[in-house]
Amino acid sequence: MSAFSRRPGAQVKRRVLNFIYLKPLNILEVREISVLAGRRFFEEFKFLLQRTVTVVTTDGKEYVGSLAGYNPDTMSVCLKDVRDKQGNVLDRIFINGSIVAQIYAVEKPFDLRGLADRLEKVFPRMVNLYEDLGVIVVMDKIRVGEKGIIEGRGPAAERVKTVYDEFVREQPKS
Repeated sequence: MSAFSRRPGAQVKRRVLNFIYLKPLNILEVREISVLAGRRFFEEFKFLLQRTVTVVTTDGKEYVGSLAGYNPDTMSVCLKDVRDKQGNVLDRIFINGSIVAQIYAVEKPFDLRGLADRLEKVFPRMVNLYEDLGVIVVMDKIRVGEKGIIEGRGPAAERVKTVYDEFVREQPKS
């Protein structure tokens, strides 16, 4: 029996499909979405700065090093403390964006938002997260980054350091 045949006398169930009508986007809306997507792309990309990344070129060469800088117009990148596939060590290398095939992070980025949430439990309504700067400000006087306390002292800063140390210890090793 085929998928389209039915038994004699069987009733046919009809299904009503609901279609959602999406209006076509005008050129300004498309451009706005495009700009937003580009902005988000580069926000993610800037989190790779000063982190260990692997760059694969279109001809298959691989370079592992710390991302020192990039040109957002051409996607050219600068790596420092670089190693290639053969084990050669280079101080710096600039790679033209036209031959970059892939860039990926070797290490997992620090969960600044998770730390801010943890600090918020200890210091309710006194924690401000500035993701673009990579800083959490507690009580308007203690600054914390991915490497620990940047600025601040006293008992509150000691408590922030304790929360930071516990948070780092609980993070899975990558």
